[in-house]
Amino acid sequence: MKLVIHPPIDDHRLRAVQLAADTMCVVNAETQDRAIEEISDADAFFGKITPGLLAAAGQLRWVQSPTASLEHYLFPALIEHPCRLSNMRGLFSDVIADHVMGFVLCFARNLHTYFQRQQQSRWAPVGNEMLTEFPNDAGPASVSPVDAAHMHLADTTLGVVGVGHIGREICLRAAAFGMTVRGVDPVCRNVPGVVEDVQGVADLPGLLAESDFVVIAAPHTPQTEKMFRTAQFQQMKNSAYLINIGRGIIVDLQDLTESLQSGQISGAALDVFETEPLPPDHPLWQMQNVIITPHMAAASPRVSERHLATLLENIRRFAAGQPPTTLVDKRQWF
Repeated sequence: MKLVIHPPIDDHRLRAVQLAADTMCVVNAETQDRAIEEISDADAFFGKITPGLLAAAGQLRWVQSPTASLEHYLFPALIEHPCRLSNMRGLFSDVIADHVMGFVLCFARNLHTYFQRQQQSRWAPVGNEMLTEFPNDAGPASVSPVDAAHMHLADTTLGVVGVGHIGREICLRAAAFGMTVRGVDPVCRNVPGVVEDVQGVADLPGLLAESDFVVIAAPHTPQTEKMFRTAQFQQMKNSAYLINIGRGIIVDLQDLTESLQSGQISGAALDVFETEPLPPDHPLWQMQNVIITPHMAAASPRVSERHLATLLENIRRFAAGQPPTTLVDKRQWF
């Protein structure tokens, strides 16, 4: 059997791949022309498959994508081709879930506001900016404006749209904070011990109506493109927050901006955008109720080692005649 790699990988990874491949021939193609030549009798391919490479393949049975997302990887001929396709899902599910909970804590405890006020050397509790001390001689007799302006997470509901690898990790973390957790997904039906009834996508309006935090963890597919528009924001609570760490194309940026400006929803935390980079003159930059991170929720010193581990495991499995651990449905894009 034969595995072709293109673009080429570094010597360290190549040695590991050769060990995992055992007796399978491994070609680390330096050029596109070499890759086209070698793929003619290849059984497997890792890297960026193109229509030209696929057309030159005579017996290709497995393709390994170097990425988790597939919207920029798939093309019609690849979808129709009988080869199996696997991706790199699961590498950073825990990391992205941590990022989500950072967003949740910022909104719940007003941390993003306090960061801004710290830069101004300003002592100003949210709820009563003039308060300088907390009298406690008789203890609290009622809920103060400051208390009311800070959430008790165990009293809130977090809804996850897309309960895949990332979504499940988000559910687990939210449950650890005592939050009520809901989820919708076209495939997953439960997260054991956390969400016993993950509902179908048709139940999205109910999730939106009940959630204090709505987290988009879905991939970009034909079904999720522009999934969130004005109608969905109108189904959310006015006090709710939107968090998007899925794909920017899922949320209509103009509709979201207008919903935030009108107070239709309370705020948003966004790591991905319909247009990236987000233009410096976009209104979202100046909104006090919006937190922006530059598409880096997956950043982690663990990603490269996990990426290699997934690649090696799938190569071993292919060499042994077994399906890859990260097999995808090409027609579903995940």
